[in-house]
Amino acid sequence: MKWIFFSYSLPTEPSKARVHVWRQLRKLGAVNYQTVWVVPYSNERISDLKKLTEDIKSYNGGSLLISGKVLDENQEQGIYKAFTESRNQEYHEIIEKCEDFFKEIAFEIERKNFIFAEVEENEEELEKLQHWFRKIEKRDIIRPTLHKEAVKKIKMCEKFFEDFARRVYDHNHPKLLKDQTKIFDEVKEVKDS
Repeated sequence: MKWIFFSYSLPTEPSKARVHVWRQLRKLGAVNYQTVWVVPYSNERISDLKKLTEDIKSYNGGSLLISGKVLDENQEQGIYKAFTESRNQEYHEIIEKCEDFFKEIAFEIERKNFIFAEVEENEEELEKLQHWFRKIEKRDIIRPTLHKEAVKKIKMCEKFFEDFARRVYDHNHPKLLKDQTKIFDEVKEVKDS
């Protein structure tokens, strides 16, 4: 497999420079392996890292950007292991947030808080989870063990949300529901006769 290797140095101050570079590398899905940041090769990542190199220069730092292959199979396995651990940590966090989502929906149902504001609030939370999940998937090259579970949990969140939204609708439109049921029954009687 072809990789991109990235190394950099920055002055100790301002600390925001170090935080900025670290965040950008993590967003790319890079892992730190034996003092070098490593990410799978792609033209998009090369472009992003070149921009990051310019940022580092603006902070009076220096960087080294190299693409190539790992020559030792054990070292490559070590890189894969680092990627697996990094993505599994992210998927684990998604799974925990999904569990929080389930608890929030259950709490609202238990207290019969069937108002539209709760639907909106929970929809926003669901959209955040979905967006975050897509970002992790985009930088995931290996689909570790927790990927499947995270997919399952996201789908469960969607189902829980749809069920809650339906409950809120039904709670707020009982007369309409009754009228529709009555009309349906009348149409059925006409058809049956």
